Amino acid sequence: MQPVEFKDLPDLVGQETGVSDWVQITQDRVNLFADATGDHQWIHVDVERANREMGGPIAHGYLTLSLIPFLSAGLMPVKGVSRGINYGSDKVRFTNMVRVGKRVRLRQKLIGVEPKSGGLQIKNECTIEIEGEERPACVAETISILYGA
Repeated sequence: MQPVEFKDLPDLVGQETGVSDWVQITQDRVNLFADATGDHQWIHVDVERANREMGGPIAHGYLTLSLIPFLSAGLMPVKGVSRGINYGSDKVRFTNMVRVGKRVRLRQKLIGVEPKSGGLQIKNECTIEIEGEERPACVAETISILYGA
């Protein structure tokens, strides 16, 4: 998507603002996330047991969710912004497992823009798709606030 002006963001509500490149979910990424969060449940980190009992390890749902800022970087460049902050998320749903080795990408749609705290509150519908699968891994509404320069 071409860069948009800060002041023009309300005009984009309802539009898809981009689709990211595919990113592979590796066991190393899953293990690092487990170490960072302390969530070492066997379905994520015990490769032998996960292979034996469920066809392979799966990524943490919150790992999938945490990829949104990385995957969305550059999807909708906005000119005239001094800073942006994450404000929260609404309606987060984990609708499918992401098996280690699969690739995911983000499809993003701008669903709301309104004035907030001297900036603009931006709400995006973020769908994390899994390559080759119909059901997405995660659907979440993310909220951020952008401040004009």
